[in-house]
Amino acid sequence: MPVRIRLQRHGKKGKPFYWIVAADARSKRDGRYLEKLGVYNPNTNPATVEVDLDGSVKWLESGAQPSDTARALLSYRGVLLKHHLNGGVKKGALTQEDADNKLAAWLDEKQAKIQAKVDGLSKDKASSSAKKLQAETEIREKRISDALAADAAVEEAAAAELEATKAAEAEKAAAEAPAVEEAPVVEEAPATEVVAEAPEETPATEVVAEAAEEAPAKEDSAEAKDKE
Repeated sequence: MPVRIRLQRHGKKGKPFYWIVAADARSKRDGRYLEKLGVYNPNTNPATVEVDLDGSVKWLESGAQPSDTARALLSYRGVLLKHHLNGGVKKGALTQEDADNKLAAWLDEKQAKIQAKVDGLSKDKASSSAKKLQAETEIREKRISDALAADAAVEEAAAAELEATKAAEAEKAAAEAPAVEEAPVVEEAPATEVVAEAPEETPATEVVAEAAEEAPAKEDSAEAKDKE
């Protein structure tokens, strides 16, 4: 039975991810498979590639043929390198220890490159986020400044309109008010002092004497009337 290592599609529309499987070459692409060997997710950055190293090498040694995409993914994770080193060990070109050391060194170097890319992407993302935040802050501050300037302009216009209204009302009131003529100033004549002369009082002794004189006269007149 010819075996082929290929990708099997999963996920939803627009965001697919793939399983790396060993399947019968005659089966459908997304049909039954013999063994799942790994996962490939192109939606992440960098893409996620997880492979069963020993299982993939076993299928390669059994004669399984990888598709072009599967071959690239297997090479990315060192499967093809280990398969090549195992061939050298079988031929006696190198020992198993040498093969393992070379594979370990290659995997460490590859992982360092991947990590460097991840760190670079993280720095770029952080820098991009900082620039975006700064731009948003500047835009927000400009909007606030523009709003304050607009409010100040409105207040100034309102104050100017109020002053103009007051001035117009003052002019109108001045025009409607009757003209008041100033009365001529009359100088007052100095007041003449009127000195009233008080009548001289009759001494009390004189009044008593006159009363005594009048009394006999009244008595004489009364006697005369009786005689008649």
